Amino acid sequence: MDKKKVGWIPYAYSAPSLILIALIVIFPILYTAYISLTNMNIYNWFDFKIIGLKNYKTALFMLDSGFLAALIRTIVWTISNMILQLVIAFCLASLLNNKDLKLRNLYKTILMFPWAMPGYVSILLWKTGMFNSRFGLLNQWLEKLGLQTQIWLSGDLSAFLSCMTVNLWLALPFMIMIMDGALQSVSQSYYEYADMNGANPLQKTMMITVPLIKPVIAPAVIITIFTTFKQFDVIFLLTQQAGAKTGADIHTVLTYAYENAFITNNYGFSSAISIIIFAMLIIFTLTTRKRLKEEVQ
Repeated sequence: MDKKKVGWIPYAYSAPSLILIALIVIFPILYTAYISLTNMNIYNWFDFKIIGLKNYKTALFMLDSGFLAALIRTIVWTISNMILQLVIAFCLASLLNNKDLKLRNLYKTILMFPWAMPGYVSILLWKTGMFNSRFGLLNQWLEKLGLQTQIWLSGDLSAFLSCMTVNLWLALPFMIMIMDGALQSVSQSYYEYADMNGANPLQKTMMITVPLIKPVIAPAVIITIFTTFKQFDVIFLLTQQAGAKTGADIHTVLTYAYENAFITNNYGFSSAISIIIFAMLIIFTLTTRKRLKEEVQ
């Protein structure tokens, strides 16, 4: 058989899948990029015009557009959640790996419950059961202590911290599971040798545990950074859900893009924001992959 004909056979078999991927993934991205160059909104749905990079200039260089504030808030949100998840997950996983701890497997199973529950249900349970200004459990505790009750989701800072609490509740089980597996992979012989040389717990943690679990934790950290940066449901359902807005202005880039697309119906500007977010994630992915390859080599 001719080699040229044989060379086309794999492409012929994969063509249906490639076409499907192009329609589902590539075309929406390209169309969004096209819309971002227009002034499309609800008032000129069919007669919109191409305005070039005006939407990008508005987002990136106009301080009162709200995008830069949302971007800074998103970065703070991502870094804060990531640091807390790593520290808390490491401490809990270390406790769960203590040989003297009884019922360790039971505790591990219980810690997985928040991750197994649907996020929508968990978020609304926190909103109505914990943060409710009249019937919430937190305010009931404050009343019993003789303290003033709080409207947890109305202020920017309190709402931000409340959203972080819920996000930690949802995300910690995954990080604990990864951290627990990483800690179990570390040979005890390293710690025995360190004990013989008089190393203290902090030295063993920094010189043995952290370097050895880093290759295992790194992919989980990257995944968590992506999911946290793109977090939408926690902030939206707690503070910005239609008909139940709390007054807190804690937009992230995702909720900001959503508001511009489906509340103010400014589709061109929202598409530009989406492309900016997409570009940022692509740059982060390429940078991270390069660093990981350098560390492996």
